[in-house]
Amino acid sequence: MKGNEALVHGAIAAGCKCYFGYPITPQNEVPECMSELLPKAGGVFLQAESELAAINMVYGAAAAGVRAMTSSSSPGISLMQEGISYMVGAELPGVIVNVVRGGPGLGGIAAAQSDYFQAVKGGGHGDYRTPVLAPWSVQEMHDLIGDAFDIADRYRTPVVVLADAVLGQMMEPMTVDDHPIATSPPKRWATNGTHGRRKNIINSLYIDPEVLERVNLRIDARFREASEREVRWEAFSTEDADLVLVAYGTAARVSWTAMEMARAAGLRVGLLRPVTLSPFPGPALVELASRVAGFLVVELSLGQMVEDVRLAIEGRAPVAFFGRTGGVVCTPAEVFARIRELV
Repeated sequence: MKGNEALVHGAIAAGCKCYFGYPITPQNEVPECMSELLPKAGGVFLQAESELAAINMVYGAAAAGVRAMTSSSSPGISLMQEGISYMVGAELPGVIVNVVRGGPGLGGIAAAQSDYFQAVKGGGHGDYRTPVLAPWSVQEMHDLIGDAFDIADRYRTPVVVLADAVLGQMMEPMTVDDHPIATSPPKRWATNGTHGRRKNIINSLYIDPEVLERVNLRIDARFREASEREVRWEAFSTEDADLVLVAYGTAARVSWTAMEMARAAGLRVGLLRPVTLSPFPGPALVELASRVAGFLVVELSLGQMVEDVRLAIEGRAPVAFFGRTGGVVCTPAEVFARIRELV
């Protein structure tokens, strides 16, 4: 099935009960598929009147304690940033899927990775970061949605799934596990009725600066805990590598093929694929930096993740970059040519 369809099946299996969204290419199969399947699973689908409305509906459903999500593509995600910031401030879990297209502005509908900064550096106003997962296959479009809901509930935070137009639109064989629909854990803080207990209040307004500082520190402590427990990456042929490619999503698929081409030519090249872009797998890069000659970061942008790679390595090894932008997807041959230049 398509990646966009796969993530719907994954979300429903993860116990998603509410989906709110607004059409935008190239993620339109998500609301289309949700409108058919979610009501059959006992959930609620609602096409919002805008992206602003959609994220605030997610806020409301999350405050009531149910698993809720939205999806969009780049300009639509920009419109959601205020609502995402409010969810962080109110300590509410939820899942936001960005099937990235080229920008800036209206841009185009082809695949890009130019929303990396927005996703991993917070995106909205305030002092916060959100966990970010980056699938690279249709199977992971399905599987990582369940992980996103679990992480969101565990740390009471929105979680971003950063895909792109290639992953959303392409079709691959995949496995849909035949298991019961998951349920979210008990949420004693939720506004789901006061029978037998004191009322709960969901709020992100703190006039006293010292109170707000305590809230921010509590939110940051959860992110730091996630940084210890939730960092994920995948390494290929790095044991003897002189040069290690670093890429995520579609760029990682291209880089994997370029790595195979380099290996066939006798060049010792490996690949490290971050699965969590936030928290970033910096320790894995530091370990590699102690024994490789250098790194090549490959992105469908003019260079965004490369900054986090350089920050993590802190000068222990040289870091080169190759990227295409505007929706142009680099080819394995282009990456291989850059590898030969560096070697």
